[in-house]
Amino acid sequence: MTAKAESPLYQLGENGAVSLDREFLERNAFRFAHEDFYKIDITQSDPVKGNFSNVARCRLSGTVLGPTNHHNYQPRLRSLYEQRFNHRMSFADYQRQIEIVNHPALIERWKEEARRVMTYTTLREETPLTFASATEAERHFRSNYLPGLLRSVEEVAVDGVLSRRLPDRALNRAVEDAWVRETHSPSNMMQELAGRFRQAGLNVFRHRRGMLFVSPIRVRPFVHDQAGVSPSVNAILEALAAKPGISRKELFEKVITNPANEEAESRKLALASDVRWLINEGYVIEFNDGSLDLPRGKAKPQETAAAVVSTAETAEQALTGASACTAPAGGKASEELVGSESPPS
Repeated sequence: MTAKAESPLYQLGENGAVSLDREFLERNAFRFAHEDFYKIDITQSDPVKGNFSNVARCRLSGTVLGPTNHHNYQPRLRSLYEQRFNHRMSFADYQRQIEIVNHPALIERWKEEARRVMTYTTLREETPLTFASATEAERHFRSNYLPGLLRSVEEVAVDGVLSRRLPDRALNRAVEDAWVRETHSPSNMMQELAGRFRQAGLNVFRHRRGMLFVSPIRVRPFVHDQAGVSPSVNAILEALAAKPGISRKELFEKVITNPANEEAESRKLALASDVRWLINEGYVIEFNDGSLDLPRGKAKPQETAAAVVSTAETAEQALTGASACTAPAGGKASEELVGSESPPS
C-alpha cells in the first residue's frame, strides 16, 4: 500500500498495525502491540462476591460481558467491539446489539470467567515490572513505548491473508475494492509483477492465446535459411511449425523416421544438441508441461541465421557421426532428448 498526499499512512513499529487514522492507532496501540512488550500470565482469583441478577451479553458473538454496573463491564465492551466489530459498525450501533439476560447459568458462567486474573510483565526492562491489570499495563505502555512506536510511512507491504482483516475499516474497504477490481481484470497486478520480474533479470512474453509467461531466457523468432542451417535444425523448426505443442518424444519420432538405422545414434546426439541450443538461445520455447513451440511475432529482418552458421558445421558433423558433438554419448542420448531442460515456466 502506498500513501497518498491527502491520506497519509501510519504504522506501529516496523511490522505493526497500519491505519489511515493516527488517533485510531494511538487509541488501540496497546491492544495491537502488547504481546511484543509484555508477558501475560493468567491465574485464578477468589470467587466474585455479590449478588447479581442479570448480565449483559453480545447478541452477535454470544460473549457474556457481565453486569452493567460491574467495574470491568465498560472495558470489556469496548475491547470486544474493537477486536471484532469496529470494521462493521459504529460503537453506538454495536451497543444496540447488547442484551440483558437473567439466566442463572449465564450468571455463573460470567462469575467463573471473572475469576481469571491477567498479569502483565515487561519484556524489555532490565528489571521486569509486573502489573496487576491491563489498565495499569496500558498506562505504562503509553508512557514508555508508544511515543517512539507510532510513525508515518509512505509505503507498507501487507501479506494477502492479513490484508483481508486489517483493523482500520477504511483500509479494509480500500483493500476489498482493490480485490474486486483485480479479480475482474488483474491488469494492474500483472504490470507490477512484470516490472518486478524484469528487475530480477527475467523475461516476460506472451504466448498461447495471449497468456503471459516468465522465463530466464529471452525468446525470439528465428529466421532460418534452409541453405545455411543444418538439416537437423531445419527439421526441428519445420516440425514445430507444423505441429506446435509437441513433446520432445514426439519431436524425436517425427524427425528420426528410422530409429533402427546405423546412423540413428549420431542423429539422436545431434538432435538433442540442437534442441538444447535452440531452447537456450530462445528460438524454441519449452514450457513447464514439457511441450515445445516456436515464439510468436514477426521476426526482425536483421535476425538471420548468422548466429547458427558457426554451429552448423558441428551439427553436420554430428549427423555423420563426428565426435565434435557435445551431447552425452551412448544410450543416454535419447533419454536426454525426452528429459527436462531448464524450461521457462
